[in-house]
Amino acid sequence: MFVSAFLAATILPFSSEIVITALYSNGLSGWGLLLVASSGNILGALVNYVLGFKYGRVVATKLLRISENAFLRASHFFTRWGKWSLLLCWVPIIGDPITLVAGVLRSNFWFFLCVVTMAKTARYSLLLFILS
Repeated sequence: MFVSAFLAATILPFSSEIVITALYSNGLSGWGLLLVASSGNILGALVNYVLGFKYGRVVATKLLRISENAFLRASHFFTRWGKWSLLLCWVPIIGDPITLVAGVLRSNFWFFLCVVTMAKTARYSLLLFILS
């Protein structure tokens, strides 16, 4: 569960919802799954933040092959809506680039960590609530 949640939070295309659904359906503890999935997902977002903070645009456009236009759109979105756009870090497709851009734009680390923790944990909590 941890690995799938971690990979899902990075720029890699991966879905942890299928894994958590299968594990919960097979009788694993919802609380345990919530803790492990949230931890992995938060750590993955932290990797994005650090990559953005340390390497900036180079990682996004060269290494991860995000187009310059897509990077500029994500930067504009983050700049326009500010640090509160991190509340959308759980959303598939747009959430991962937002965490990367937060690092590039030097968003406050502790604010980043708090908002990402709340958003990612709420996402898995809602999913587990729906499954129960």
